Amino acid sequence: MSAFEIEHLASCITAHAWNADRSRVALCPNNNEVHIYAKQGTSWVVEHVLAEHDQLVTSIDWAPKTNRILTSSQDRNAYVWTFKDGQWKPVLVLLRINRAATHVKWSPQENKFAVATGAKLVCICFFEEEHDWWASNHIKKHKSTVLKVDWHPNNLLLATSSSDYKVRVFDAYIKKADGRNVTRPYGEVAFGEPIFEFDQCASWVHALKWSPSGSTLAYSSHDGVFAVANFSTNPPTIEKIRVRNLPLRDLLYITENSIAGVGYDCAPLLITNQNGWKYSGEMDKASEGGAAAGSETSARKLFQNKVDLGESKSADKKLPTVHQNCITSIVPFKSVGGVVSDFSTSGLDGNIVVWHVKALEAKNKFKVI
Repeated sequence: MSAFEIEHLASCITAHAWNADRSRVALCPNNNEVHIYAKQGTSWVVEHVLAEHDQLVTSIDWAPKTNRILTSSQDRNAYVWTFKDGQWKPVLVLLRINRAATHVKWSPQENKFAVATGAKLVCICFFEEEHDWWASNHIKKHKSTVLKVDWHPNNLLLATSSSDYKVRVFDAYIKKADGRNVTRPYGEVAFGEPIFEFDQCASWVHALKWSPSGSTLAYSSHDGVFAVANFSTNPPTIEKIRVRNLPLRDLLYITENSIAGVGYDCAPLLITNQNGWKYSGEMDKASEGGAAAGSETSARKLFQNKVDLGESKSADKKLPTVHQNCITSIVPFKSVGGVVSDFSTSGLDGNIVVWHVKALEAKNKFKVI
């Protein structure tokens, strides 16, 4: 079995999301549209084009239970798309923001969602049946653009990462969405007040992710810091390491003790917890001698071209990795009980790659814990 399956669906992909049975994928080809592809035989074909946004679509999330698609854009809007009468129909979300919407995420119960924004706030959105629209409440305790949001499995806690170098955890309880009989994990915390604030990073915090159990929260920043907050204690304990690779853009828990990270290195990397979190290597290694030989050959050609031809560009531009440009997102493709057996990545090279964890372990001699 191959370790991966690759599909080239656009010249550049900024975000992607799958439907529940993985028969369709929604992606943004680096513009204001969302293209929905369906598999027909061995090929993926465009089935629908969602073109309500005016500027670049920044994030997509596809709710598996309700089959609703959530999109955000630099045009300061978010839409909830519902499939009806053979068409995807949008419902506008009342965000009330004056900067771009940067990231969106459905809550686990899909009764509300969070929208990160460049307006230094997060919108917690819920449906108002009397008006037939999605309204929002604002969490305003950020000092700069909010880059990522992620929901705790309990449907109440929300983690945010920001370009103000901090990660925060909020109680995002909404009475209209969650009802009255809800046990809140940290008591009656006022809406919008951070429960915890982590400042281990010294740069933008690009990525964060809750573990399947919700007992840990991982995050990574542009300065190469990777940290995990353990919520088995109060306050949480923080473990921080330095990642030797280029910055990570997104994270995914493969298991409770193994995390895949993707970003500017163009290859997924593995971080595992073996009596402490540590970097375990790249999951997409080149074939025997490929990466090292490729780098050496490229360097030799670069200097030779400078001497012989006066050229400053390398003649060999192909990377030894599957992705040929920055990986922008990673999402689970197949998982059972919080254990991911297959995951997918998309990147600026226009590829969507489905990775098979067991085959990667056998090929590249690493171990998911």
